[in-house]
Amino acid sequence: MEENKLRSRGWFGKSGKDGFIYRAWMKNQGYPADEFEGRPVIGICNTFSELTPCNGHFRELAESVKRGVWEAGGFPLEFPVMSLGETLMKPTAMLYRNLASMDVEESIRANPIDGVVLLCGCDKTTPSLVMGAASVDIPTIVVSGGPMLTGRYRGKTVGTSDVWRFSELYRKGEMSQEEFTTSEACMCRSAGHCAVMGTASTMACMVESLGLTLPENAAIPAADSRRKVLAHLSGRRIVQMVHEDLRLSQILTKEAFENAIMINAAIGGSTNFVIHLLAIAGRIGVDLTLDDFNEICAKVPLLLNLQPSGGYFMEDFYYAGGLPVVIKELIGRLHDGVITANGKTMGENCATAECFDPEVIGTLAEPIKDLTGLAVLRGNLCENGAVIKPSASLNPDLMQHRGRAVVFEDIDDYKARLDDPELDVDENSILVLKNVGPKGYPGMPEVGNMSLPKKLLAKGVIDMVRISDGRMSGTGFGTVVLHISPEAAVCGTLALVRDGDFIELDVANRRLNLEVSPEELETRKCDWKPLDLGYKRGYVNLHINHVLQAHEGADLDFLVGGSGDKVTRDSH
Repeated sequence: MEENKLRSRGWFGKSGKDGFIYRAWMKNQGYPADEFEGRPVIGICNTFSELTPCNGHFRELAESVKRGVWEAGGFPLEFPVMSLGETLMKPTAMLYRNLASMDVEESIRANPIDGVVLLCGCDKTTPSLVMGAASVDIPTIVVSGGPMLTGRYRGKTVGTSDVWRFSELYRKGEMSQEEFTTSEACMCRSAGHCAVMGTASTMACMVESLGLTLPENAAIPAADSRRKVLAHLSGRRIVQMVHEDLRLSQILTKEAFENAIMINAAIGGSTNFVIHLLAIAGRIGVDLTLDDFNEICAKVPLLLNLQPSGGYFMEDFYYAGGLPVVIKELIGRLHDGVITANGKTMGENCATAECFDPEVIGTLAEPIKDLTGLAVLRGNLCENGAVIKPSASLNPDLMQHRGRAVVFEDIDDYKARLDDPELDVDENSILVLKNVGPKGYPGMPEVGNMSLPKKLLAKGVIDMVRISDGRMSGTGFGTVVLHISPEAAVCGTLALVRDGDFIELDVANRRLNLEVSPEELETRKCDWKPLDLGYKRGYVNLHINHVLQAHEGADLDFLVGGSGDKVTRDSH
């Protein structure tokens, strides 16, 4: 890219009053005049926040990026955007993913930025940043924050998936409050996001699978000095990407999305991957549907032995060789000629990858599990689709199951009645939770992996079929059907399910059916009344009125696509 083609020259290269203003007020930070003379301006999009603990180390990580940018002849300028803390935000961070993406998109477009480094880690910070950047489409590279170190509790390794196990032990009275509290610090003992293959780690694998990062980005622990080295090298590389004019649209092709889907199935990634990848595809203009997921995932076994589908942790994954090993194993099935952020093909990036621990990373010949990491279901209960993670089931027999529905109309009904001794439920029942979808909650929270009724836990039941229009944490596990579309809040069939109805789940044949006649469903539909959630103003009202359904990525309808990077009018 020639200097006069740099986007930032539309600000800093101007003469007269406008150029004076753009440069003069930047100089109050102590930048010499020659910094504005044709250097690529690299924006460092930082989701640091003390309210987002997973990203709490990003100030330091940003400094590593800056060193790389300076070395390569760029001019780094850090800027903040809305940060989504998965563990603290109510009612759910997912409600604000699209809002954060708007912040990212407009911050990039409105400012003199030639290329951007996206610093992201916690679950929704990765898709929101990529979605926003995709709608602008300038040279972009992603640096993930990395997973925290493996937890240690009473001589055992623990991670975020153990939250759900500990919770059930506590509810059964097999874990004291003191033990429960002690385990908190033992689990989260370093900077970084969840140490298992939860959504944050899945998102880090997703961006590497899409080719948006340097190799090995996904698994390097946050506390490992090599995470800073990768950030430093990414700072160097983004300057080169600007000179090459290597934009997101050249990397995010249909083939790149297909690669990411296959790799996600092989690693047992979070079901949230589906909804975020669909949203990113919508922003960059790639035609991606749920059917693509089924076709690509159908014959991919689980190759990674990580919680919640296995037994190890992200730290172990890195020491075993990281994501390049998995990618290399899939070469022949993948589109290995696609270009990635470092200018090399995916095949070239993994050519020398080596597995150092076959207990952690399996092979196609000897997979960790034959069960795939993702399946998309169809049927009259989910006309537009639903998803399940077979590899995370605790009872493979439930992959084909017919049971009687025990229905909770919303999250409050569920919390009020789940542990009622009089609840008419047994281990063969199917728990159904309504109105936790994109509109109905609002925001589609991670409540789909419902706790089991206390009286069944007491009997030793560890898994049941659970169905909802919500999501679950990537750290969760069990036989859980999620993302029912259309959701209950828009009168999808889920809204019409009643106690005692029989539901058939057949994962092998990708079916989910409610055994109620069409005539009876039409009668029930006449009695259905929409929810009034009480939001009359502000962003939440905007979200409810414009959010798409889960099978469309739950983006806002007016954000699909992009506006590009052109800004033709000056501000003074």
